[in-house]
Amino acid sequence: MSATTSSSEEPFKPLRVAFLHPDLGIGGAERLVVDAAVGLQNLGHNVVMYTSHHDPAHCFEETRDGTLTVHVGGNTIVPRTFFGRFYIICAIFRNLHLALTILRLNSSVPDTEKLDIIIADQLSVSIPLLRWSGAKIFFYCHFPDKLLTKRESLLKKLYRLPVDLIEEVTTGMADTIVVNSKFTATIFKESFKFLHQIPDVLYPSIQFDKFDRTVDQSLPEINVLMPSSDNTITFLSINRYERKKDINLAIHAFARLLKENSTAAETGTGTGAGVGSQRLRLVIAGGYDTRVAENVEHHQELVQLAQKQHGLCTFTLSSGQVDKAVPEDTQVLFLQSISDAQKLFLLQTARALLYTPTNEHFGIVPVEAMYMKCPVVAVNSGGPTESIQHGVTGFLCEPEQEVWASTLKTLLQMSEEELKQMGRAGHDRVVGLFSLTAFVSKLNGILLQMQSSSSPSLESYALFGNLKLITIFSIVMIALAIMFYR
Repeated sequence: MSATTSSSEEPFKPLRVAFLHPDLGIGGAERLVVDAAVGLQNLGHNVVMYTSHHDPAHCFEETRDGTLTVHVGGNTIVPRTFFGRFYIICAIFRNLHLALTILRLNSSVPDTEKLDIIIADQLSVSIPLLRWSGAKIFFYCHFPDKLLTKRESLLKKLYRLPVDLIEEVTTGMADTIVVNSKFTATIFKESFKFLHQIPDVLYPSIQFDKFDRTVDQSLPEINVLMPSSDNTITFLSINRYERKKDINLAIHAFARLLKENSTAAETGTGTGAGVGSQRLRLVIAGGYDTRVAENVEHHQELVQLAQKQHGLCTFTLSSGQVDKAVPEDTQVLFLQSISDAQKLFLLQTARALLYTPTNEHFGIVPVEAMYMKCPVVAVNSGGPTESIQHGVTGFLCEPEQEVWASTLKTLLQMSEEELKQMGRAGHDRVVGLFSLTAFVSKLNGILLQMQSSSSPSLESYALFGNLKLITIFSIVMIALAIMFYR
């Protein structure tokens, strides 16, 4: 096909682009790289994806239906953990092995077919190796990895020191660094004090056509989600089953709302639709992988929180499970790794999306919800402050259950016209700021500029010498990390 830039329609030479992503599962980061890969491929570039894990039963459709070419490496050589520990060390070695796979395959093809650009994200440790391919390196920083782990003990702090240093050094070796929000750009500068690069902001996007589909409600996977009563109002939470997502906040606020509604009904002080007159349900859906211990453990923690602490009736549907009916008295419904059709149905029918993480670097789910004209309640920090307009497309609240319960009550009391107005405002905002066309156009422009420019010097890293020395340094630091942890 004839490749053209999205902005000027001037022809350009298609690039050979490789994406390196640790795990092509189901999540916001995975959705972003898949959308980017498909978008660049549609522009005429030659795209291939490399990953350390790809499960056809737990991935986005484009990575399994032949739309994208996916190569897997590193998963059989290095496990995810050793005895439930050493997660980051295993991730580093899996990433390095994957980089070696790319180098091996790239070296076996003619010069005219070698890679032009390698797009890496999440882990930067392989960048020194990837530079040996001769390709330009583009690094998409979702959030500094050094800030995604707790350091309760001195041993953990010592263990993380070399790992954090490796992250900063190797991140700085990318030709271009991009972040997903202004919030992340600020955190990047604060976290990597020795780096002089100023990262550009490239907001994630969504594919509008995937959300413009009509959901067939006769499908078993949809029918199982439909409440038995038309009088049911649903609040929705979509997040991976991870503790840092603070899904507990949604359960606490929902339980508090139910208690207040019950009291209002008994005393006759309820006002507005939904207060004492409607059946309320909280649906908690999100990425769930049985390989990830935290997913399994946190699901059980949430169930116990709802049942034991708040006395709520819960029910869990596993991924793909459609042969069990949800009990009519279910107040909190847990869904594990929902399908695209289920996600679409839930966003279409929910009163609001509850987005609970604090200091989330961006958050693609609120954008998806707003496009679906579903109001969003989110914590007033991080990326959601850039995507959500308080009081217009949803509400930004402090992470306190009393505040959230009050906000949910406000949503119950809003008229249908007020809800529709908020939904339309959210939809219009997403169309204007977060379209896939705008995302791919900017990404394409950055890649073309990278290809036409010379590689930056490594003068900022004179302390570490040339590229070979940096590579050796990285390997030594990894070994030291293992020694520290032991």
